[in-house]
Amino acid sequence: MARKIMIQEIISPQAIVASLDASAKKQVLQDIAGFAAPLAGVDSLAVFDVLWEREKLGTTGVGSGIAIPHGKMAGLGDVQGFFARLAQPIAFESIDDKPVDLVFLLLAPADAGADHLHALATVSRLLRDPRLCEAIRRAKDESAIYRLLTEAPTAQAA
Repeated sequence: MARKIMIQEIISPQAIVASLDASAKKQVLQDIAGFAAPLAGVDSLAVFDVLWEREKLGTTGVGSGIAIPHGKMAGLGDVQGFFARLAQPIAFESIDDKPVDLVFLLLAPADAGADHLHALATVSRLLRDPRLCEAIRRAKDESAIYRLLTEAPTAQAA
């Protein structure tokens, strides 16, 4: 039986930005890579390169204002998540052509196998809840966003 991954296993309160100021998709990926890299113990340029290469395969803008950029890279011990609410929605070439304002970055070890996919499914299921996303958009700060992400009924696993 596949291991269930709970959102609390992949994100910490320190891994959230309540207002990331960026005006373009590439800048969002650069900025979130720069934010995530020291927390993950990896190089920010390496994170950006992994994200940009993945983005070239197809957009990670999944619709409804949400993007879930993700990738695998050496140097990580486990799957790690990082969340950013953008100060202003930006064009992200999303599947529904709507601008993005909620970004959940997932980084996985190069050899993560199914854990990467299970984490991606957990995040996707979580952010598919429109009420949760609206509450995140209204949240006052990082700790409120963390509570919303980790206490949502859909945070409980894939």
